[in-house]
Amino acid sequence: MAVDTSSAVKHAKGRGAPFVYQELKREILSLIHQPGSPLDETSLSERFAMSRSPVREALVRLSAEGLVVMLANRSTLVAPIDMAGFPRYVEALDFLQRINTRLAAQNAGAAEIAEMESRAAAFDRACSANDYLAMSATNRDFHMAIAAAGKNPYLARAYGQLLDEGRRILHLHFDYIRASTTDTLLGSEHRDMIAAIRAHDVTLADRLAHEHTRQFHDRFVAFMSAKYSDDFDFAVSTLPKSA
Repeated sequence: MAVDTSSAVKHAKGRGAPFVYQELKREILSLIHQPGSPLDETSLSERFAMSRSPVREALVRLSAEGLVVMLANRSTLVAPIDMAGFPRYVEALDFLQRINTRLAAQNAGAAEIAEMESRAAAFDRACSANDYLAMSATNRDFHMAIAAAGKNPYLARAYGQLLDEGRRILHLHFDYIRASTTDTLLGSEHRDMIAAIRAHDVTLADRLAHEHTRQFHDRFVAFMSAKYSDDFDFAVSTLPKSA
């Protein structure tokens, strides 16, 4: 997918490394830059009309988040998606999704619930528009609204990083999701979670969060089974059973 360089130059001037970081992160998460593709500092400097120093600063920050790999010869690649590590990823996501949702059920007030409803509605609109970038972004926003309601910034920060990593996986199989009925189901799952949080039902919120993670796991496994004919076993998962 081509990058709109004219727009990038127009908005980058005077904004330095933070702008480059945000632009490249958005493009990596939405698969504009494919896993394994090179990111050349010189070309990026020309694109953003700035020196190589802020570009490299942005790349170092992306490297710290695991989105790029900086090699010994000073070249940089978009980080591959670790398919073999997917079960471990889902295990971590399940833990953080459940604990943040449990805390939200304990602590959320009217303002936080209203924010969740707004984010859920934005996700529904993105699904209706078939806008994959907006779908992954608004899905993250919805879950981060839950994390914010839990009022533990340390757990929320770790959760946000995992959700970002998962955005690339979502983009890999959005066509599969849209071909099935799961876009409606996703919105329904979000609304059920909000209802449990509103009722301060910690046990139900925990169960729904766990089921939501398992649905994500199962959809991706189904996508991989439909896409590839090799014998790589994505179905094996250590995702724990609901308490």
